[in-house]
Order: sequence, then structure tokens, then C-alpha cells
Amino acid sequence: MSASSEAHRLLPRPLLVTVTVILCAMVLVPVLYILLASLNSDLGVASGEFWPGSFSVESYGRIWTTADLANGLVNSILVCALVAVASAVLGTMTAYVLVRHTFTGRLTILRGLVGLQSIPGTLMLLPVFVLFSSAGNYLGVTVVGTRWGLFLAYLTFALPFSTWVMVTYLRGLPRELEEAGRVDGASTPRILVRIIMPLSLPAIVVSGIFAFLLGWNDVLFASVLTRPGTRTAAVALSAFGSTQEGGALPVYSQVMAAALVSAAPVVLLYLVFQRYLVGGLTAGGVK
Repeated sequence: MSASSEAHRLLPRPLLVTVTVILCAMVLVPVLYILLASLNSDLGVASGEFWPGSFSVESYGRIWTTADLANGLVNSILVCALVAVASAVLGTMTAYVLVRHTFTGRLTILRGLVGLQSIPGTLMLLPVFVLFSSAGNYLGVTVVGTRWGLFLAYLTFALPFSTWVMVTYLRGLPRELEEAGRVDGASTPRILVRIIMPLSLPAIVVSGIFAFLLGWNDVLFASVLTRPGTRTAAVALSAFGSTQEGGALPVYSQVMAAALVSAAPVVLLYLVFQRYLVGGLTAGGVK
């Protein structure tokens, strides 16, 4: 039975259409308001206009100086891209060892990967900050306020999830492919690079995108572990919005424009990797 026929069987068609319209409206109406507000003037948005009296892209030009968005976007892209690549690669290698080899503590590690997902990140903020500060004092290495310190923090939280995604996916890959490679004289690293990774590309993309989003959407850790020169786009946007509160004329139009510009890289990422993302999310459930 197809997915559409299954949905029609569970819900009557009029109710299904109504629910679909309501869910789409809940997502699209706020996005439409943000878009229209970014094309409006600050005065028009402050007065409560939904439809701009005159369309203007002036806010998109101002945010690069008022919100310091360019520096934040560069920092976010660098840190989050490195986290995505590192977590995807390390997660694949770790998952391959956990799936294909049996050793003492294997089940404990697998259970720990699941258990780590239940720990709220807010509880880890103070321990991570103290650990990074202590590393700077005892090792003479500056961690807090640097991009690579933020990279280590994000990788710590992204790697368990990426590893578990790859464990779920690799369990469905047939061992015969690896055995054929070994018959041809391929070593374990060569099998991993030439056979496992190409076949696991959808799952690798999924783990990488979720790792990217973990860093891109974070405000808490980035606010504590960065300084003005290394803060991310989320922190820059949050600081820009908070500094405008209580002003004579809040620059709501510029805040909306900055929010759309900050969301653009994520939307582009989904559009580019949409095919792999859908395949990776569904493959684990099917297998």
C-alpha cells in the first residue's frame, strides 16, 4: 500500500486537506511575514504594517555594518563546516569498528552513544567552559575565545549522534562486498574509503548536515566560548536584536533581513543535498 493511500485510509480526504493546509500555514505565514517585514521600512514594521507601503531592499544593505553579520557568517561557516566533515568522517570510522568487530566494551559504547543523546547541552555548558579554561591555564594554550575551541565543543556533541546514525546504516550493508574486496587484496582502510564510504554517502550526508545545524543554531555555547572577533552568526544576530530593544525606533526591518540572510546558507545546504538527505533518513528505517 502506498503512503498516499495509507494516509487516506487513516484520515478522510477533507480532514487530510484541512490538516495539511493548517500545517503549511503555520510554517509559511511566519516566513512570509519575515520576508515582507525585511522589504518594509523600520517605521512601517514598528507601526504594525503587514503589507509594506513601499518595497525596499535597503535593510539588506545596512545589516552588514549595523549587525556585523559578515564576520559572524564567516565564523559560522568555517566552524560548522569543519564540524560536519570531522563528525561524518570520524563517525563513519567509529561505526565501522563497532559494527564489523567484536571486542570487550562494544555494547557499553553503543549504549553510551544512545545515553549521551539524553543529556541536555545546557548542563554541559559550565563543565565545558571550566575544562577549556583550565586547559588554557595549565597547558598555556588559548581555547576560550577561539574558533577551534568552539569546534571542539560542537564536535563533542555532534560525534555521538553521527556515530549512531552510521551504526544504524552500516548494519544494513552486506558483508559480502567487503569480503570481495579482501579477496582482491584490499586492506581495511582501502575497503573503508573505496567501498563503505561511497555506499554510505546518504547516511554520511545526514550526519554531516545535522552536525552542521547543531553548530549553526547554537547560541548558548557560542556566547560563552567566543569573543567579538570569533562569534558566530547566531550570536551576532542575537546581540543585534537585543541592542535594539528599548530604542527610539527599533530596526525591526533590519533584524528580519539579518534573520533571512542567516538562514540562507542552511536552506541552500538542504537544496543541494536534498536527494542524499531523503535517502539517508529513510534508509535507516527501512533497513
